[in-house]
Amino acid sequence: MEQNLNEQEQNRRNSLAKLRELGINPYPAELWDVNETAAGISEGFKDGDEKYSNVSVAGRMMSRRIMGAASFIELMDESGRIQVYIKRDEVCDGDDKTLYNTVFKKLLDIGDIIGIKGFVFVTQTGQITIHAKELKLLSKSLRVLPIVKEKDGEVYDAFSDPELRYRQRYVDLIVNPDVRKTFRMRSAIISTMRKFFDDKGYLEVETPILQPIPGGANARPFITHHNTLDMDLYLRIANELYLKRLIVGGYSGVYEFAKDFRNEGMDRTHNPEFTTMEIYVAYKDYNWMMTFTEKMIETVALALHGTTKVKMGDVDLNFGGPFKRLPILDAIKQYAGVDVKGMNEDQLRDVCKKLNVPFEPSFGEGKLIDALFGEFCEKNLIQPTFVIDYPVSTSPLTKRHRKDPDLVERFELFVCGKELANAYSELNDPIDQLARFRDQLKLKDKGDDEAMFIDMDFIRALEYGMPPTSGMGIGIDRLAMFMTNKQTIQDVLFFPQMRPESYK
Repeated sequence: MEQNLNEQEQNRRNSLAKLRELGINPYPAELWDVNETAAGISEGFKDGDEKYSNVSVAGRMMSRRIMGAASFIELMDESGRIQVYIKRDEVCDGDDKTLYNTVFKKLLDIGDIIGIKGFVFVTQTGQITIHAKELKLLSKSLRVLPIVKEKDGEVYDAFSDPELRYRQRYVDLIVNPDVRKTFRMRSAIISTMRKFFDDKGYLEVETPILQPIPGGANARPFITHHNTLDMDLYLRIANELYLKRLIVGGYSGVYEFAKDFRNEGMDRTHNPEFTTMEIYVAYKDYNWMMTFTEKMIETVALALHGTTKVKMGDVDLNFGGPFKRLPILDAIKQYAGVDVKGMNEDQLRDVCKKLNVPFEPSFGEGKLIDALFGEFCEKNLIQPTFVIDYPVSTSPLTKRHRKDPDLVERFELFVCGKELANAYSELNDPIDQLARFRDQLKLKDKGDDEAMFIDMDFIRALEYGMPPTSGMGIGIDRLAMFMTNKQTIQDVLFFPQMRPESYK
């Protein structure tokens, strides 16, 4: 691949060549022992503290002010930025001023990664600064950074184009510190949840990504081929059925942070590859799981923000429980103005036509109800709300409701009009489960390519006996959106899926 270099990029390559001519390796292999960070120094330094008399830091040079035989630079590492003072006679050996006069002043560029050793002091203007005693080039940057600039409080030249930011996340992370903060918060969400589960004695496990049958959800899978076995396999759409097998095997509680894949549409809240957490706990039901989910999300909010009140756009969300609980049929009656309880498929089609709700010919009762709910109800569910007690036809893996056999014991948690979590009292009757799978095949025959397959090994597992169990799955990407006040899923994914670039 040939590169079309602009003048600045060509100049950097020329500098690279000159460095090598001077015997300076622009990409040295030896260790640079870092013992402090920019933030650690800025937050911890007190004048006269011997701890900071011999610091070693490394990072990118983000600005430079040359004043003859002395200079100031701004060094940025993962933690932040710090000023460095460089004096020619102190970083050069003897009479050889090449390092400063030629290398530093002419051959180094903004974005180069350098190592600095020295001591910390406070300038006359009160700025904590490293006085460099040693400077070393650790990696030459051949691309010009889109340095964000400010003037009179206005930001310009910012690296803000969404497509460029998502394609070149490495640049985004360099020049936009808030992006680094977002992903630190995302990591904190997962670590907080993991501790929450571990403290209760639940076991973190791993289940297959490549599966012979895509089960556990109504979704279109990605298909691949295994050459040795000469068989098609599917990237998992959910890890539910494997986790339930582990409950059959005797574990009282298991959970997994998993990458799932669905060959479906992409938008501001959907990516074909996404992160989910699923947990299954024996001898519990969906009522217990609602309380458990409230406490888990409340714990995450407190860990990240110190409060259960979180800003999402113009909305002030409150993740302090208890959350509102709203039966799905009541929601449709409230927001669509029609009572669909007891309606059959033909009646539901008539309602959708009357209310101008789009649907596909392959839709059965469950998807027709989902269509009505999605059209009229979701947008009204802003504060955390458990939508509960779905019709049987919408939930083939869920136990029938103990008070109404036409319903199941299921909830979905909605926030800002978007589903965040999904949970059941898990169906553990193998005969009922097989019948539900067969009903799904009828939908597949009608053209519903998201209908479930029959997993006979899972049926066999249930036949050995699964205790009463409740399970819950939560979308980590969406939870990260809510906890970091981001409006698109792409902003909480390091590398969202995009069409490939065309290189010429």
